[in-house]
Amino acid sequence: MKPFVRPAILAAAALLALSACKGEHKPVDVSSTASEAGKPASEKTGYPGLPTEKEQVSYTIGMAMGKQLSEIKDEVNVDTVVKALRTQMEGGKALINDEQAQQIMQAFGQRMQAKQIAKMMEEAKANAEKGEKFLAENGKKPGVVTTASGLQYQVITEGKGAKPGAGDGVKVHYKGMLLDGTEFDSSYKRGEPAVLPLQGVIPGWSEGLQLMPVGSKYKFWIPAKLAYGEQAPPMIGPNQTLEFEVELLDIVKAPSGK
Repeated sequence: MKPFVRPAILAAAALLALSACKGEHKPVDVSSTASEAGKPASEKTGYPGLPTEKEQVSYTIGMAMGKQLSEIKDEVNVDTVVKALRTQMEGGKALINDEQAQQIMQAFGQRMQAKQIAKMMEEAKANAEKGEKFLAENGKKPGVVTTASGLQYQVITEGKGAKPGAGDGVKVHYKGMLLDGTEFDSSYKRGEPAVLPLQGVIPGWSEGLQLMPVGSKYKFWIPAKLAYGEQAPPMIGPNQTLEFEVELLDIVKAPSGK
């Protein structure tokens, strides 16, 4: 799980160092520097409102910190953050010590983790109910077949080639979508078919592809239990029922090391 709070100052320093490295080793154009001498500071820099290097650096650090803290913007008070920054930078007396700060952040991290888990569970329940309702209705449509496992498929084009076995690999073109039509993956957009071992794909794919003769194009509706379940990647979400269009181009030797 991605941490909720990262050391923003270190991130800002790294950003500045990276920016500096990208621009290093460039020769100084003396004539250009001289021609800039008579211009107002804001015109010299090309950054309106940030006439000095100090202000530019300060603003850049603030941008980096803001990006980091935006992830938890509803959980922090910006004025209090600035207050703590001033105290630390000016060598003042902090309101809490390092040990107390660590305890606070540990408790905060636990609370945020619990909050995220509760949200994920709620989303998983809603997605499961939506998927079950969809499959119940979709299974009544002409041409849609429901297997014993719950996989649903529809033949778009029936090929005349052989069918792959569980230990085979396949060359396929496909696109994957959520039930709302959001596309999350596509070999078509990558411009080349995928070569996959049937033992290394989600159960719905493994079952469905073994039904397909080479040259076929099928549409699959895969329930969450035959897809990614609650452990789905973020772009899919927990307990999503998935829709795929798949073209079986060829049966190949299963890729090694899969």
